[in-house]
Amino acid sequence: VAGYSCSARNEILQLLPPPTVQGKESQLLCPNRDFKVECGGFSNRPIYELKHVPGTRYSPGGSMGIYGVSMGIYGVCGIYGVYGDLWGLYGGLWGLYGGLWGLYGVYGVSMGIYAPSSSPLELSSLSFLDPNTALLCCASGQLCMADTRQCIALQPAAIPAAQPGQRWHMAAACTAPSTHYIACISNTGQLVLLDARNASHCLAAAKCRVATCSSEFLSVSWAPALQGCVAVSGFDGTVCIYDTCSWDGRDAAPLFVHRGHALRLQPLVTAHTWHPHKARTVLSAASNGALHVWEWVQPHCS
Repeated sequence: VAGYSCSARNEILQLLPPPTVQGKESQLLCPNRDFKVECGGFSNRPIYELKHVPGTRYSPGGSMGIYGVSMGIYGVCGIYGVYGDLWGLYGGLWGLYGGLWGLYGVYGVSMGIYAPSSSPLELSSLSFLDPNTALLCCASGQLCMADTRQCIALQPAAIPAAQPGQRWHMAAACTAPSTHYIACISNTGQLVLLDARNASHCLAAAKCRVATCSSEFLSVSWAPALQGCVAVSGFDGTVCIYDTCSWDGRDAAPLFVHRGHALRLQPLVTAHTWHPHKARTVLSAASNGALHVWEWVQPHCS
């Protein structure tokens, strides 16, 4: 977890979940239900989003920083690689406003600098399809495939049905070898399902009801152990679970809505992620500093 304050140093903490979340205890109530700080540090820049680099103990956060996580250390976190001086919220994961994107390896060794086009494009999200291939999503609704072993110009392709003025976020899931489905969501609540092998073709689409067109913390993620399920957050104090198999172009009804963050002062959910092994366990954080771990149950159909 990390902070995103622009006026102060921000903590980056590696937390040890309670035994029930780790699967070491099966009872619903246990004596120890708190997270423990395992290690951490501080960043002089705001961290708006974190993503683990596969096969490492490094987490890129904010714009283009690589932060090392070391056991037993609590100090200023070292940034192993930073490219450019601009540091903005919509720079997103490893993104820059200047029209250049970079992917950095361990200890700041550059894996590639990419010029997507002649005009600047804001990067909103990134997903690794494999150790050498990354899928990038522009906030304006364009997708790019990047091979980290090659430094070549990227060719953005528009998300089907993307409209001017919309802000987009995406997440990719590997359902089978060489098969990657992409879930995209706009700040207006538009949902699109794509196949990475042919991203110009829309497999399914739907619309989720949103109270506001917020895009500051817009997020979508795939359930690693549930086929076709995605979670959506960033519009308000809720996290919604959807079944992509039911998308038919009309309004999509969520399978489940977590309202735990919306009980007090209406905070905004800033991030969420799925438990890697527990199929229906989700972690979510909100703008008031609350971190929740919760399980959801699909209601029985009548």
